Amino acid sequence: MKLARTVKSLAVWLILGALALGCAACTRAPYGTDLMLGFTPAKRESGELDPESRKSAVGFALDLIGAAHTGNENTLVAPLSVLSALAMTANGARGNTLDEMEAVFGMSIEKLNEYFRLYPEASGQLNSANAIWFRDSGGFDVKREFLQLNADNYGAGLYKSAFDDTTCDEINRWVKDHTHGMIPKFLNAIDPDTLLFIVNAVAFDAKWEDPYTREQVREDEFTLENGVSRKVDFMYSEESVYLECGNATGFIKPYKGGRYAFAALLPDKGVSIEELLRSLDADTLISMLEDPKKGVEVNTSIPKFEIEFSCELKDALTAMGMKDAFGSSADFSGIYPGLFIGSVTHTAKILVDEHGTKASAATGIQMPTEADPIAEPYEVYLDRPFVYMLIDCETNLPFFIGTLMDVGE
Repeated sequence: MKLARTVKSLAVWLILGALALGCAACTRAPYGTDLMLGFTPAKRESGELDPESRKSAVGFALDLIGAAHTGNENTLVAPLSVLSALAMTANGARGNTLDEMEAVFGMSIEKLNEYFRLYPEASGQLNSANAIWFRDSGGFDVKREFLQLNADNYGAGLYKSAFDDTTCDEINRWVKDHTHGMIPKFLNAIDPDTLLFIVNAVAFDAKWEDPYTREQVREDEFTLENGVSRKVDFMYSEESVYLECGNATGFIKPYKGGRYAFAALLPDKGVSIEELLRSLDADTLISMLEDPKKGVEVNTSIPKFEIEFSCELKDALTAMGMKDAFGSSADFSGIYPGLFIGSVTHTAKILVDEHGTKASAATGIQMPTEADPIAEPYEVYLDRPFVYMLIDCETNLPFFIGTLMDVGE
């Protein structure tokens, strides 16, 4: 399991570390009542990403995989998909709720907005999209400033819907459309108390710069941490970029065009994946990826693999320090009073074979409220006998009172 876990983790970090937040909105069908006509997103800015913000984002990725990884199970997360969805949510957080979220992010929400706003445009190989749904009810009105911030910085689509089975279908279709069909069903149902749903989706599809030939693919043994061996197909090649840290070695293999690459770290013998994850920090990972040994001969093998992983991230994010957001003490008054985060649903999938890599992920945040539920309109139809009064509104005293038992002659 050592190589597989490390490959999938570092591949996702590297792939999604180049995340482009240019929203590729699907126009073939509506996903509820489209509210974008009422908003004019700001034009994208150009400029370099702040090094400290990049370091914080990498630190968040390492913290997230460390919190999500459990025992001998495959784990796959898309940190910047999660970060994007949480950042949109944090634009409505206030007080201690925002303080805790910023501590988990490692940067202020202003810095995080800028970080995503300055991300390079989508390349065609990697695409990302964001959207916000809110309940179509006369008593629930999301603050415009919150929606505008997320339209400006995240290209978020804005939709109003009934939050019933139809809305669940809309969100599932949106996720499917924005993950190249790799995640066809993201939600089984929407919590009936949910008023707001925030979602990010990413999709990556790239061919190797040097695809593997048939002769480079052959069966060999893959050994788990407990010593059990599996027969799997491996892809063998010679690469020229070598990675090394205190307790692991690895390599980088580029995808066509050179903008993206696959990176892997193999723990030294006797070092577990958990130990490797604990030993990595943002500085170490950034240094390895920015300053590898190039122009060397590295004989490599990668197992062909396909992983799909779904999880609820509430416990992981709570362990990382984001506690207020999930309970009655949450302050998301920048969106609507009484909201809190009910769940952070995450699904990620990756396929690595001799042709290249496909990877998709979606992160959805459901926000119910502990405030008084939004009241349905009252109905009073005077279609049977009733009492009536004429009252003095200053004294609240009736000066006529009667009953109407019949409206006939």
